[in-house]
Amino acid sequence: MSNEALFQKIDRYAAVIRSRRPLSEAEVRELDAYYKIGTTYSSNALEGNSLTLSETKVLLEDGITVGGKPIRDCYEATGHAKAYDYMLSVARSGNPAVTEDVIRHLHFLFYHGIDPDAAGTYRTGQVFITGTTYVPPAAEDVPACMAALAAELPEKRAALHPVEFAAYAHRRLVDIHPFQDGNGRTARLLMNLLLIGQGYCVVSIPPVLRHEYITALQQAQRERNPSDEAFVKLIAECEIEAQRDYCRMFRIKLPDRDTPEQ
Repeated sequence: MSNEALFQKIDRYAAVIRSRRPLSEAEVRELDAYYKIGTTYSSNALEGNSLTLSETKVLLEDGITVGGKPIRDCYEATGHAKAYDYMLSVARSGNPAVTEDVIRHLHFLFYHGIDPDAAGTYRTGQVFITGTTYVPPAAEDVPACMAALAAELPEKRAALHPVEFAAYAHRRLVDIHPFQDGNGRTARLLMNLLLIGQGYCVVSIPPVLRHEYITALQQAQRERNPSDEAFVKLIAECEIEAQRDYCRMFRIKLPDRDTPEQ
């Protein structure tokens, strides 16, 4: 299926979901907790965090750490949860403008428990991405690159489908790699901020798709014939799965022609 056809399906699903809103305050709280735990688990797992979904749930809900697990993994989970809450608050503020300060604060909240000095601070040295020939900008170019990204987002928002726009913002932030560590998780939080802000569902990339996720990013970053097509397609497919999950939880019937095969 083409990306354009995926966008059309996403918008059909979105129309059905929006017709069943608003949710009650209790439903919103339940949904927020569900997505925060699931997204925190999956985003960290993509980066090698060893906590399982159930361990992440116990840590975030009960504050109980799991014996034998690295303390850094626990800090990554609690930090991501704090950044997720901030992301929601910005996304729901009404047509949120994405500024450098917002992006840096997402990183600050996620990374503060790991390295307070580096949290929310642009890197001062060169970084390299394992498994790819792509080299991010030099550290001295990062501030200008981030300023350019923040400046171009309003124009991109107007020109692209919301899901493609969110995927683009994610990919560009990863391209710049502005922080010493935690760039992928910050990029996924930014992507979801943009999706939620425009009425779409939270995208969670399951760890089982890690290879496809990395490969799609590499295709967008290659020197010859770079293409966003595979990455946008992956994000669009994950959005559709999120919408189906939402409809399952609230017993919302999707259009018959779009009902997934059993």
